[in-house]
Amino acid sequence: MLLCETFIGYNSNVEPSLYGIVNSNRDFTKEESWGKNQFNSSFPAALACYMYSKQLNLVYLTLGSDLNVKHSFISVDQLFGLKPDSPDLYFSFESDYPPFRQFVTGTLPRIDLVTMNSSSSASLKMIEIKLTALPDNTTCKLTHEDFSCEIVVRPDSIIYLALSIVACYKDDISVLHNLMSDSCGKILEWNDFDSLKGYLSEMVASIDKALLRVLTKQTALVMQPVWKTNGKSIQLAENCLDIFVWSNFAFTRLFVDQAKFDLQRDIFKVSRHMRTVIWLARMLYDFSHHGKINYANIIDEVSLNTKNDKAFAVSGIATHAYLASAFLTKPRITKKEIKNIILGDGQNYLSPERRFDAIILNTPGLFD
Repeated sequence: MLLCETFIGYNSNVEPSLYGIVNSNRDFTKEESWGKNQFNSSFPAALACYMYSKQLNLVYLTLGSDLNVKHSFISVDQLFGLKPDSPDLYFSFESDYPPFRQFVTGTLPRIDLVTMNSSSSASLKMIEIKLTALPDNTTCKLTHEDFSCEIVVRPDSIIYLALSIVACYKDDISVLHNLMSDSCGKILEWNDFDSLKGYLSEMVASIDKALLRVLTKQTALVMQPVWKTNGKSIQLAENCLDIFVWSNFAFTRLFVDQAKFDLQRDIFKVSRHMRTVIWLARMLYDFSHHGKINYANIIDEVSLNTKNDKAFAVSGIATHAYLASAFLTKPRITKKEIKNIILGDGQNYLSPERRFDAIILNTPGLFD
């Protein structure tokens, strides 16, 4: 167990660092390791280590047999694959996950964090990290109990989601092929929404069946730390930090449930959620047919006249149904504890984006 009273807190002799991130491919004594893109993945890993030191488990969202999202807990050592205080735990940020290389044509994209055992060089866990603001713009005027976060998902997350599912079927590919063939086997034109629309309900059903058949094999995929402010302001709430973890199967609900809703409304234009369903179904089908996924070709081919910069986004109004809990209303880590996570004056290396609206709002006396 990491000893809070021994290692945390301000120490003028400590070099810039993040709590618990002892061995990694980032050197936190260097300013370049504190950029926005780096901090958004490294700080959450340190927050998890800190929560472990306080014997706090993380909220775990999993998929139930009724296809609804359930809440339980996952320990940080389960998430990372080793105890955070193990000298063998290595954090490899922005890396690919070697065990999945066998499932793709070409090279793997990178994922936010891969944990490794430095003694054996074995890859342990792969984690996509979504650091999200609480509340978002759609919930900031509601009560604290109704606050929630927007989640923006990139295509690479869907690739790793698909690979995590096919890994459950690597020794039983024929079963996956049977599950996906009814919805995908007859499709000849994958970039025409009119041709695909009639198969979307079947794709959703095939994906659900594929998940339910291997429900016990779902694994943690997405770590979602939340940072809470006082409403719409940029002032941190007193209780401001906590971590939710999505299993790979639970994560599908963010776009599958919305796609089902879109289908019920019988809209005439493809939504990003629908397209993500098509991406996932096609990846699962191609793996069941060829034993590999050419994800780059699939994403390029199935663009459906929509930009590929992101897969989809889900507003706080929608995510609240999945995240709502006492820990969302009152996160467990206080703002006073941030100094126990960012160490050695590392905060002086941060270079946040300068937003004019934020500067106006937080400049005392500007409108006196």
